[in-house]
Amino acid sequence: MKKYITLITILFVCLQAFAHEGGHGLPTKIWYFTNSEKNLKGEFIERIDETVYLMNENHKVVFFDISEFTSEEQHYILNKTTWITDKNTSPSEDQLLSINYSNLLIYLGGALLLFSFLKIKETNKAKILAFSLIGVAFVITGCKTNVSSNVIKMAKNKVSYLESVFGVSDKVSTRFDNKYFYIESDGIPEHEMMTGITNWQQQVPINHDYTGSNAWAIPLQPELADNPLSTKANFMKGAIAIAANGIPIFNPLNNRGEDANAIGELDKWGGHCGKADDYHYHLAPTHLQSKVGADKPIAYALDGFPVYGETNETLDESLGRFTSDSTYQYHAVKDYPYLIASMKGKVELNPRTQAPENEIMPQAKTKGVRPDLQPLRGAKIIDFKNPEPNQYSLTYELESVMYIINYGWDTNETYKYQFINPDGTITTSTFNR
Repeated sequence: MKKYITLITILFVCLQAFAHEGGHGLPTKIWYFTNSEKNLKGEFIERIDETVYLMNENHKVVFFDISEFTSEEQHYILNKTTWITDKNTSPSEDQLLSINYSNLLIYLGGALLLFSFLKIKETNKAKILAFSLIGVAFVITGCKTNVSSNVIKMAKNKVSYLESVFGVSDKVSTRFDNKYFYIESDGIPEHEMMTGITNWQQQVPINHDYTGSNAWAIPLQPELADNPLSTKANFMKGAIAIAANGIPIFNPLNNRGEDANAIGELDKWGGHCGKADDYHYHLAPTHLQSKVGADKPIAYALDGFPVYGETNETLDESLGRFTSDSTYQYHAVKDYPYLIASMKGKVELNPRTQAPENEIMPQAKTKGVRPDLQPLRGAKIIDFKNPEPNQYSLTYELESVMYIINYGWDTNETYKYQFINPDGTITTSTFNR
């Protein structure tokens, strides 16, 4: 009798595992709203556009706008909606031909247990016990992985849409493979740079080869992170997003952990140059909104989610929101942290870096041509000109005295810098990349 009870118990446990996540129905739960007075117990029915329908304890259908729910509930609603959509969509040929390895483990485990049960009277008890333990292990592993396989992915980025966003700049080239969408540029934006900086770092913009294997990469299939990483304590090295014009966007904090905008290091477009004389933004480039269009993103984060300009919609702790088309989008705000307070999507970190100086991989690399200099506190850039291709002239003021730097590069990547002092004396430097 004990043998039968044991077998029935194992089968019951396995069936219970199948009934998890995506079983016979969605559970009754407490629903939490940004206005806590609205919290209620009920069952999820469906979401249509921005409206979420629930059935309360009195079996009455009630509905709310998705923005009224807390960020965690919006995440839950999005996952459930996507799961329901997937289950009601006809399987593709690939899905029909694919193997469910979780079920295969369960079947193998069940077979081993059945074999052990039938052979239990044999004298080789150790062998039967071994088969039983292996069978139990297979069943448990299969049940667990079957549950975890229901993790919901976000809507896949459409290549044609990405091409339309990054196609607004003639200086940007794009390509893609089955995992990433790649953005190539020379690191020089089409707009003016540097003017407006009141706390200059003594770096100037030069070209950088963001092409080929050094292109910027956006995941085609973004996934939500279990624990979004805060940009206040992470990613102070490298970019966190790439703008529609091919210019990288860095953490709002500089490499010293300071708010680069608050201390006057940024120009009128929210950018400046790093130690490698690489131009990048520290603010969301909202000036690109008129170029890409009011309904399109101005950038994409390196986790695969789009970055839009400012909005009146309620944003979560990451400065983003879920949308009705099964995706997530960040938005710019006027105050720190300005954009992407935490990385909502999964990202791969460079194992050679540690927080807060960690960086997202893959990450395009810069290659400077001269030693980096120290910040020149109080230096104000008052003029920046581009008189001819690859030639620039920067004028800055320090203690009411004017200085000029003329610089540029040729096709052989020889870089020449001319420093003109207030008394008219000139010093020059030449570097080869």
